[in-house]
Amino acid sequence: MNGILQPLLELDAYQKLLEDLKNHNTPLLATGMVDSQKAHLVAALKNHSLRPAVIITMDDLKAKELFEDLQFFIKENLYFYPSKDILFYSADVHSMDIVKQRVNVLKALAKEENTIVVLSIEALLDRLVKKDLFKSFILNLKVGSIIDIKDLTYQLFLMGYEHSDLVESPGQFALRGGIVDVYPSTEESPYRIEFWDDEVDSIRLMDPVSQRSVEKVDSIEIFPMRELVFTDEAIKRGISYIEEETRKTIKKYEKKNLKEEKETLQKSINTILEKLKNQKGFAGIEAYVNYFFEETVTLANYFLKDTIVFLDEPQRIKEKCHKVISEFEDSMKGRLEKGYILPRQCETIFRYEDILNSIENFDIVLLTMLTRTAGDFLLKELIQFPVKSVESFYKQMDLFEKNLLYWKKKKFRILILAGPKSKGERLAKELNDRNIFCTFRDNLSEPVPKGEIIVSQGSLYKGFEYGLIDFIVISDKEVFGELKKKRKARKKISGSKIENFTDLNPGDYVVHENHGIGIYQGIEKITVDNVSKDYLKIRYLDNGNLYVPINQMDMIQKYIGGEGRAPKLNKLGGNEWVKAKAKVRKAVEDLAKELIELYAKRQSSKGYKYGPDTVWQKEFEDMFPYEETEDQLIAIEEVKRDLESDKIMDRLICGDVGYGKTEVAIRAAFKVVQEGKQVAYLVPTTILAQQHYNTFLQRMKDFPIEVGLLSRFRSKSEQTATIEGLKKGMVDIVIGTHRLLSKDVAFKDLGLLIIDEEQRFGVVHKEKLKQLKEKVDVLTLTATPIPRTLHMSLIGIRDMSILNEPPEERYPVQTYVMEYNTEFVKDAIRRELARGGQVYYLYNRVQNIDKVTAKIQELVPEAVVAYAHGQMSERELENIMMDFINKEIDVLVCTTIIESGLDISNVNTIIIQDADTLGLSQLYQLRGRVGRSNRLAYAYLMYQKDKVLQEGAEKRLQAIKEFTEFGSGFKIAMRDLEIRGAGNLLGAQQHGHIDAVGYDLYSKLLEEAIRKEKGEEIKEHFETAIELDIDAYIPQNYIEDELQKLEIYKKIASIQGERDYYDIQEEIEDRYGDLPESVQNLLEIALIKWEAHELKITSISQKKLIITITFKEDAPIDAAKIPDLLKEYRNSLSFAADKNPYFTYRLQNDKDIEVIRQIKNILQSLKCLKLE
Repeated sequence: MNGILQPLLELDAYQKLLEDLKNHNTPLLATGMVDSQKAHLVAALKNHSLRPAVIITMDDLKAKELFEDLQFFIKENLYFYPSKDILFYSADVHSMDIVKQRVNVLKALAKEENTIVVLSIEALLDRLVKKDLFKSFILNLKVGSIIDIKDLTYQLFLMGYEHSDLVESPGQFALRGGIVDVYPSTEESPYRIEFWDDEVDSIRLMDPVSQRSVEKVDSIEIFPMRELVFTDEAIKRGISYIEEETRKTIKKYEKKNLKEEKETLQKSINTILEKLKNQKGFAGIEAYVNYFFEETVTLANYFLKDTIVFLDEPQRIKEKCHKVISEFEDSMKGRLEKGYILPRQCETIFRYEDILNSIENFDIVLLTMLTRTAGDFLLKELIQFPVKSVESFYKQMDLFEKNLLYWKKKKFRILILAGPKSKGERLAKELNDRNIFCTFRDNLSEPVPKGEIIVSQGSLYKGFEYGLIDFIVISDKEVFGELKKKRKARKKISGSKIENFTDLNPGDYVVHENHGIGIYQGIEKITVDNVSKDYLKIRYLDNGNLYVPINQMDMIQKYIGGEGRAPKLNKLGGNEWVKAKAKVRKAVEDLAKELIELYAKRQSSKGYKYGPDTVWQKEFEDMFPYEETEDQLIAIEEVKRDLESDKIMDRLICGDVGYGKTEVAIRAAFKVVQEGKQVAYLVPTTILAQQHYNTFLQRMKDFPIEVGLLSRFRSKSEQTATIEGLKKGMVDIVIGTHRLLSKDVAFKDLGLLIIDEEQRFGVVHKEKLKQLKEKVDVLTLTATPIPRTLHMSLIGIRDMSILNEPPEERYPVQTYVMEYNTEFVKDAIRRELARGGQVYYLYNRVQNIDKVTAKIQELVPEAVVAYAHGQMSERELENIMMDFINKEIDVLVCTTIIESGLDISNVNTIIIQDADTLGLSQLYQLRGRVGRSNRLAYAYLMYQKDKVLQEGAEKRLQAIKEFTEFGSGFKIAMRDLEIRGAGNLLGAQQHGHIDAVGYDLYSKLLEEAIRKEKGEEIKEHFETAIELDIDAYIPQNYIEDELQKLEIYKKIASIQGERDYYDIQEEIEDRYGDLPESVQNLLEIALIKWEAHELKITSISQKKLIITITFKEDAPIDAAKIPDLLKEYRNSLSFAADKNPYFTYRLQNDKDIEVIRQIKNILQSLKCLKLE
């Protein structure tokens, strides 16, 4: 980067600035600054003075912009410190990502690294504990450290970690015997610490998905989970102050006879005190920070002494700070009057003056564009910088050429940033072709020579020109005129990694392949003749109980049906299950046949063959303003391959709303139109038609392509003109609702049909579609995800492209879970309206939605509030939605109808009333309605006061919290959606069959049917029963949590071969410590079962010292070899040639280990009887 920072040293103003900073002659005012040049100046000062720096801006958006510009100049130790939501400290659940980013900054500052931190003034308002106290809470552990496990877990509590059974997301720790798992927020993955008594025996990195250790490390640093840390003394002090102030406040309420307020306060304070005493903390503890500490500090207390503090536009910072503080005060005043808070909570944040005091001992540089007075600072020097912005040359190549030649003649040093490398190389080539000589450089360590043009990769928000030193930087925005490219998504989240068993709780419905649907009752240990084993207990209709041995667990799956309906229980020994299974088997066989025939028919018929990509296609695709995700690129590639072959395309593109399906369709449409063919894009609703029409117009505007729209928002004459255009071939692309399927619509030469959410069209429309599809390429888009299992079994029958990777959002949705409270609702709505945004208020009951709307109108009289629900007529609904899209409505109170499809980027707050009554998959989709632009979006999930059934609702809210971090709640939500997706894909009539036998068994039967139809060999199912008098179970004190115990049983039951055996043995040891004998026996029996099954053995049973090994009647045994085998074992082995042939063996010794060893030996010997 030196090449780009070096020229500043030639500037007198810069030298003056460096000199003043060296002599601590500050505060300074540097004026004449423009946009990205501020980042250039700060980076140069950091580079030349080697001092840490902090940049304070007016808000997070500005901070983020500066941070992104600095990323171009500085590659390490650069941090963004986001602001916390001061209005909603008290929510039960906050999004983790902000805390994570903030703790990472504290970590860097505590370790005294030479950093640059960018933050907004709002981020400085929080009260923090002193740096020394924070540092004392950093835990350093290394192999060989001595620490009591109890002390360690207590310390983790005080540091803000919560205890859970499994460590899946940051901020959790788990304790199992001598093993502690902990997931610090500053690390990418959790750690597993194994103790030998009170000594750290080993420390390993672990994978939170598989729960297995990955690699060993020698030492770790565990940072607190939040910025506030509490000693025992601080907690005691806090409790007594809170109690004292509550007493005083309640007396005041009693004097004024304010009963409701008194009750509200008493209830909330009691909950808080109880949590403080038991759990040493609670969500939202920041709101009470004043009660715990006499002295709190701003983040400035953490800065190193020689830090340079930059203030970007100080006047704006001051205005914004006062605005935030007054918003906070108004909101607190309302809450105080209603008894939601205590008086001292109004002082939870610092004042503007406190912040000035906290930075006064640092060297301060004010950065402004215009020379202004800086009233709050006694300036030592004013330094004027001669900088200009660069004008935009987007679409004005001639002007760009002219300017480049002029600058070159004037011997300017010219640097052009072109975004990604490929674009830079293309631009350099194009300029050279136009006789403007330039070079492309990968890195900028060398200076730019005078009179030369250098093109390089990289990106800034704006370009700038230092006239006095003939140095100019042109950014990619000036050349290509586009938004900043989004960065690649880092975290690949795939749904459906769900083990069928991970979340089986007593009371859940289960499916046993032979006995049908029952209710799981839990694990029961049964002891017979001193031999103990665990069984799964399942209750059937008429209270029949079935005890399933653990080693037959693979016969059982959790029942997953359609949208949460309870299935019908079967009767043990009844025949209705057999009938139901046969009926489904027949249905899937018909379906498989139909799918395969349809596929074969499409494969054999010939369609139009498109040529390879043209230059136009490339240019068109380069204009996409975001970076494509990996999945998107694959999908685009697959679609093009289909179009360029002579078969008729029929591809399904499946991906969540906002994952970029439309872009795939747009590129396909563009390719088709270039060859003179037409495209029809069919969508289920008028509003979606309007939205897609706008998107197409926007993307195609620079090309001679005519896009038409057919929907009832078009006047009669507009519709007639479009229909005429389609007939004559004047309209290339038409987007429309089912109006497209009317008789009067005919195409001159239709090449591609794109269908959005096909399942939302009626039967009549589907018939029409069938006729349309006959000879054209078809692309179907759907937002409901499809289970992986189904995708796998349909490979080679249905072409599918799946978009699993979310585009990198600029900000994740900030999710809060809180008790319903009108003050909070008012604050949330006002905050969104203040920034010119709109709000969804979700109320899922049609009866009194109008009353709720009136109540909200009362809370925020300045807003325009309307409501919408599914029982309105289509027309009425569409008119309201159109008004909302056109920003004529501020707050839309609605039912879950907004769950699917609509994409309105100006709506960035969603408030969900009674969130605990909605399913996780619904909440997941609803939350995805906001956060579709570069603004921070908020989701407030509220539940009714006093209504909480502690256990159930707590669990659900915990799950919501987890799904904000893609934990298990996310998996459950994904699974619900996938089942819906499976039904949509296979057609409505399959829904009933899925419900009849549960999804898992359904997909197993479907896969078998498909393989059979394709003529592949299918192994016959039979069960191998192992009944030995051996203790084989997982003891209660080894794995206490029932869910984890089930998961391990499931893994053991699925052992197939020695590799699995060793793998699972290693996993259990890794997660829970040394194996008890009964667990080792379990593993051995699972391996024996697999080996016996391979030999077509149906049972191995033991009676005292006699072992009986029974074969299937068609087992391929070589009878000629039996006499030799019997000879080998002398008298201990005998054979009976029954209908099911069997061997009996007399044990020499009935100790557990011996029994297992002897059976293994016999199985080894029996292998020689197997006919090849």
